[in-house]
Formats: sequence, structure tokens, C-alpha cells
Amino acid sequence: MNKPLILVVEDDAPVRNLITTTLKAHDYKFITAQNGNNAIMEASSHNPDIVLLDLGLPDMDGVEVIERIRTWSDMPIIVISARSEDKDKIDALDAGADDYLTKPFSVEELLARLRVTQRRLASNRNEGASSVFINGALRIDYAAGCAYLGDEELHLTPIEYKILCLLAANVGKVLTHTFITQKIWGAAWENNVASLRVFMATLRKKIEVAPDSPQYIQTHIGVGYRMMRVE
Repeated sequence: MNKPLILVVEDDAPVRNLITTTLKAHDYKFITAQNGNNAIMEASSHNPDIVLLDLGLPDMDGVEVIERIRTWSDMPIIVISARSEDKDKIDALDAGADDYLTKPFSVEELLARLRVTQRRLASNRNEGASSVFINGALRIDYAAGCAYLGDEELHLTPIEYKILCLLAANVGKVLTHTFITQKIWGAAWENNVASLRVFMATLRKKIEVAPDSPQYIQTHIGVGYRMMRVE
């Protein structure tokens, strides 16, 4: 797997040095920016494969940087922030971030998030306009509108199938409750979020061998859900 070019956006020198030292030690190419305006300029001129973005920048909020980049690019953005409040994570994800890390974080956790994002980039390139999605034993035949676990067809309700397809289209990416409910029901009312939890529980029972320790669908409490890439 070719190592991608990483844009590191962080105004705190010790944290920036920790990240760049880690990237260098693992043969990643990287460029850096210390504020939001520089980040947008570097992203537009170098077109990095992945952006590591601090939310607390001196000149603008990191959420605004995400919104600006999303007007012209789908490049993966992993938010790194000292803000541990769910609302901050949700705002960043709803603005278009793909994942988040909360400071303090371990080097191993940072590298793991980069690997997840790389796998998602690789699978997106490989699958392209494929009419079949495969993830471990899970298979979705979009043309037939059917899903299978191994050789067994899954008997999904229309809503369960829509949720599964939405998660499959965003493997490795955290999707917020608001994002999912708007895509499924066209609105993000509180009762839709409650319905989503019910449908997610029934979907898990059908696709997970052990629903209490899920292999495919990961819950981010208070934030949303993510489909994991299964080897």
C-alpha cells in the first residue's frame, strides 16, 4: 500500500512535532500548516490524500476549514482536538470530517486511524461503480437489492437495507445520527433518532454473529455509527 501524503494542520508546536515525527518514522510523506488559511491554501495546492486537522486554530475554527475544503474536495479529514464534547465531534462530522481523535491520543491510535482511512481510500478506488459490495462475509448486491451473510440471504426490511447501504457506502467513516436520519427519513427529528437505534439493533441481530461485540457496525455513543472494514 503506497503511503499517502498527509497535511498536518496544528498550531501547537509540541503536538505538531509529535505527529510529524510519528509520520516520518513510518515513512509517510507530509506537509504542515499552522492556521486555517494556510491549511486551505496547502490543501488546494498540494491535494493531500488525508488531512489531520486541529479544531482549535488561531485564525478560524477548524469546522470552517472543513466546510471550505468540502466545497471542492472529498479528501478524508481526521479531526484532532482537545475538545471531548460530543457536540464538537458531531459538528465536525456533520461539516464533512471523516473521523476524530481526542487529545491526548496515543501514537498507535493515530496510526490505526490512518490505516482505516487508507483502506477506505483503496476500497473506494477498487470498487468504483461496482454493483456488488463485499466486506468480510457480508455482501450487498445492489442490482438485485439483496444482502447476504456468507451464502445466506439476509431478510432485511426496506429501512434496514437502506441503512446498511448507507453504512457500506461510507466504510470506515463515522456517520452522525443527524446524517443518517436525514438520508433515511429526510429529517432529523428526535423520534427519528430513536427509530434509528431500534432499526440499528434489529440490523445488528441479522448481520452480527455476536451483536454484543459487533464486527461490522461500531457505535460511537452520543455521536453515531461506523461500518468497519472486515478483512
